[in-house]
Amino acid sequence: MKRLNVALTLLTALTPLCAQTFVIRNGTVMTVSKGTFVGSVVIKDGKIAEVGTNVTVPPGATVIDATGHYVTPGIIDCHSHIAIDGSVNEGSVSVSSMANVRDVIDPEDIAIYRALAGGVTTANILHGSANAIGGQTIVLKMRWGKDAEGMIFEGALPGIKFALGENPKRQGNPANGALNAVARYPATRMGVEDVIREALNDARAYKAEWDVYAAAVAKGEHPIPPRKDLKLEPLKEVLEGKRYVHVHSYLADEILMIMRVADDYGFKIRTLQHVLEGYKVAKEIAAHGAGASTFSDWFDYKEEVRDAIAYNAALMTKKGVLVSLNSDDAELMRHLNSEAGKAMKYGGVSQDDALAMVTLNPAKQLGIDNRVGSIEVGKDADLVVFDKFPLSDFAKVEKVMIDGKVYFDRETEVAGRAALEAEKQRLIDKEKKAAAATPRTPGTPSATPPAGPAQVTP
Repeated sequence: MKRLNVALTLLTALTPLCAQTFVIRNGTVMTVSKGTFVGSVVIKDGKIAEVGTNVTVPPGATVIDATGHYVTPGIIDCHSHIAIDGSVNEGSVSVSSMANVRDVIDPEDIAIYRALAGGVTTANILHGSANAIGGQTIVLKMRWGKDAEGMIFEGALPGIKFALGENPKRQGNPANGALNAVARYPATRMGVEDVIREALNDARAYKAEWDVYAAAVAKGEHPIPPRKDLKLEPLKEVLEGKRYVHVHSYLADEILMIMRVADDYGFKIRTLQHVLEGYKVAKEIAAHGAGASTFSDWFDYKEEVRDAIAYNAALMTKKGVLVSLNSDDAELMRHLNSEAGKAMKYGGVSQDDALAMVTLNPAKQLGIDNRVGSIEVGKDADLVVFDKFPLSDFAKVEKVMIDGKVYFDRETEVAGRAALEAEKQRLIDKEKKAAAATPRTPGTPSATPPAGPAQVTP
């Protein structure tokens, strides 16, 4: 750690992170995949060992009484930009596939802890949308207190961000708010498609070189390998099915375009992100096999979202599209549970299907549903205890477990606030004392700014 995190130190001391066996008892268990019932969940060695109405409590297990509370799988956010130290966009070029958000993970980003407090246990961390082909993505678990490598979801297939529409084409026109002072191709939607196709053409030729090399090696020959190209390597992986493509998209015509491009080059779009006109072309999305990761009710905040509607998630679901609801925002990320509840209001989605939009469906979209997304024996013990029906605005997260360890406990958090405030005040007093003891040249401002109002972790 590059600096002492007092909040983490105190929280860790108060929270039983190392307990190996838990029983969450007598809660309303919403499994997502196996129905809802009043029962218990047994957690052992980081996995769900037993689920049912009548389970055996292992000797020495820590029992969590969930009577009157709800137990759900950990929430999964398929589109987030937290924990990457402000390095969201490499907007200087149209194709930045060589950039990788994995290299800039900031495990001390307070948004991680706040996401935990909202029940989020896993998130797909994406590059921004300033490029037709952006940077590489990574899936993280919200393991607050771990280092960057310790947060990475082991075995999750990496992805790459593509982007269509206003964001990438705006970079080609400084008058329209480009990040760069110099115009950059493309400046139109047509140009965005061209950039993507040209990059895939280069990747296909690059892959062919490596295929020839691999065939020669298989014959026992010893040829000189092709030169490694860091920009084309991840696109080669896309063509080989080893890397998922997540596409920032809004308009129906562009959604159809990118699916045609993918078909031409022999791969599938894994998720269409935002996809706010998806309801117009839901049948085509389902036929292609792409998932849709959308907002519950964000609309009319820029030109290309003027036709967005709150019924989008429900309509796409009814047409057979695998739909998830994402945040794209650190604040919204803290209440994705109630965002899922909106799908019940707008479109009559069932309770289980709504909860699946923030649990099992994004797990499927990220290829990790064998590990997370539902409460089933053998899966990772990534679980949330809510005090009320979890799709309600009034529900509060009481506990969050990841891999069978408690990473957030509301009672412990509230109890520890006094100690945090005391430690903060001690450091402020120490800094003031040091500043007072240091002689200053007349006219030189103090190095210590006035203390602001006390802040506590929400």
